[in-house]
Amino acid sequence: MPARTWPTIVAHADMDAFYAAVEQLDEPSLRGRPVLVGPRSGRGVVLTASYEARPYGVGSAMPMARALRLCPGAVVVPPRFERYEAVSRRLMAALADFSPRVEALSLDEAFVDMTGSEHLFGPPGRMAERIRAAILEATGLPASVGVSATKYVAKVASAAAKPHGVEIVPPERAAAWLAPMPVSRLWGAGPVTAERLRAAGFERIGDIAAAPPARLEAALGRAWRHFLDLARGIDPRPVARRRSAGSMGSDRTLGRDVADREDIVRHLTRAADRIGRRLRRKGCLAHGVRLRLKTADFRLLTRQRRILPTDAAGDLLAGAESMLDALIRSGPFRLVGLAAFDLERGSGMRQLDLFDGAVRGRRLERVVDAVDERFGPGTLRRGRDVSNAVVVGSSPTLDFVELEEDG
Repeated sequence: MPARTWPTIVAHADMDAFYAAVEQLDEPSLRGRPVLVGPRSGRGVVLTASYEARPYGVGSAMPMARALRLCPGAVVVPPRFERYEAVSRRLMAALADFSPRVEALSLDEAFVDMTGSEHLFGPPGRMAERIRAAILEATGLPASVGVSATKYVAKVASAAAKPHGVEIVPPERAAAWLAPMPVSRLWGAGPVTAERLRAAGFERIGDIAAAPPARLEAALGRAWRHFLDLARGIDPRPVARRRSAGSMGSDRTLGRDVADREDIVRHLTRAADRIGRRLRRKGCLAHGVRLRLKTADFRLLTRQRRILPTDAAGDLLAGAESMLDALIRSGPFRLVGLAAFDLERGSGMRQLDLFDGAVRGRRLERVVDAVDERFGPGTLRRGRDVSNAVVVGSSPTLDFVELEEDG
């Protein structure tokens, strides 16, 4: 029986170029070719670039127009989120065979608590290989796996293992292994924080690990302890058993900018319909709504508010419209988005029965759900969408799910 040598063992599995890999799996003609997943509109952004596209300098979040200039031979494929969610379910099921403690970070990555399982799966290196093989068998797709004693180091390790690799970082080597990496690799160090650290003379993670606390506090304020611990390979957070959707959203980059309130509301209406349908399908209620608008000069404006628990599009739209007036003067806008947040599963359903209007609206939306299910999306449309139709070209809708801890 293999000896237990680490106090904790955490694996981080991360699919490689997930959306693009799914498209190449489903369409063999795309294999070996540079693939960009995202809206075909040049105004959209790249969601994922296949590894064949990356040598050209193309990456996620890059404007599609620029990506196509860098890689003119790339194939642009619109996203299929329902398909990605289906593959994600297979991924999480495969990981659950290794441990009851699986914490999903997104559709394509998760932590797995492997502590105490050496007698089942062998030492950490063997664990990583078995996890990678199980993912390949379950999904047909490659993944990279990092293993260490903490979540943070395991996540950095899986990134270092890409593509299609394994990286094992024993706890006694974690600080030295992290030391030469740039400060931008610290969990929570976004562009602003990373620049502040560099301005204070911290270029590498090892600089943080060796710095006097007073100097770090001067540069980072109350967050100094967090970054010092990470730099030294310390991360006490356990792997959570479950995670649930913290928000569901729908963003649309438009073919041309819009400034008129009626046009903006029309896009918000369609987003609310999509989100409401997904909430009902998953048995969730939203306690909040978030409005997202991106201006022509790429400034992202957001507002959010709490609402009574709902899965009805009309309630989501009403919440969004109540916040729109505070932002509309900043237009025109190139992106219109909406998200429902603070979700709960089913437990608040009876609260809807207290409001007759909500019940009627919800019943109507369920009728529309049933018709769409039988005859296809868009079979029934709102009257104002038809009678006041103003065609505004747009890229495909980018629906998304964000995750947060379930308690």
